[in-house]
Amino acid sequence: MSRGFAQGRFADLPEQPRLPHPWDTVEDRFVDVVAGRLGTVRTRYRQFGSADAPPMLLVHGLMTTGYSWRYVVDALAREYRVVVPDLPGHGRSTLGDGPYDPDTLATWWLALVDALGLREGPAIGNSLAGYVGLRAVLRDASCCTHYICIHPPIFPSFRFHALRAALRIPGAMSVLTALPARDPLRWAHKNVHYFDESLKSLEEAREYGAPLATSEGRRAFASFMRDALDPRAFGAFVADLERRRAEGRTLPVSVQLIYARQDPMVPPSTGERLHALIPDAEMVWLDESSHFAHVDTPDAVLDAVRSFLHG
Repeated sequence: MSRGFAQGRFADLPEQPRLPHPWDTVEDRFVDVVAGRLGTVRTRYRQFGSADAPPMLLVHGLMTTGYSWRYVVDALAREYRVVVPDLPGHGRSTLGDGPYDPDTLATWWLALVDALGLREGPAIGNSLAGYVGLRAVLRDASCCTHYICIHPPIFPSFRFHALRAALRIPGAMSVLTALPARDPLRWAHKNVHYFDESLKSLEEAREYGAPLATSEGRRAFASFMRDALDPRAFGAFVADLERRRAEGRTLPVSVQLIYARQDPMVPPSTGERLHALIPDAEMVWLDESSHFAHVDTPDAVLDAVRSFLHG
């Protein structure tokens, strides 16, 4: 294993990942999801496991795709019908009409659950999707039986305020849209961080960089950065959780929080603060892992998930 978060050179990436995975053993499927202000999003997903098994939904984070779940889908599919979509404007899902604010993305999440019949099983969200899924659960407690968050951002940090201020400068959105265009694959390699960077490959860079090779994909990326990471929405959500705690209200479903003790993307202290707001949630800490714990430490994530669902 490489020294933690020591990013290697793009030129040294192997063609195929060091560890094999079953991602390409199933074909793409598509479903039209009518999602409020987003309009109709033609959503790409892949499904693993028996069609007769109880469902499980896995949703990835910003600037990745469903491919990020490649190291856990096979094990989970032994028990569940595992459904792995691409977020709107990511991977092979269409953009929709926007905006990409977290409340609208939660509307897409709930519409997808109904479109694919996923209410009778658990859901897992990573990063941005971890946050969006929490919003979906608070809006509709019946959207899943259990909810698992892997390292979501929650609090309106200085970083998010600075991003919002920068994007309000005239021309800033055009600049942000143009930056990935120079070399989408290198951009994807540079902006996804693992504790064990030897897990990266050109296969992954192509998967994450492909949307950024199109003007529509770059526009979606910039819009997500502006809308989904708006600190005002984070602040309103935190205030809602604080009110619920003050009123003694628990979350409507059982929740598990999984955070790595090291992460250059979202400070691990976010996990501590979120757990303080929802103390009834189960808290799991992982060592030598990352924001993408299901890639860095899939066995530890699977053990935590199984214990939470069946313990």
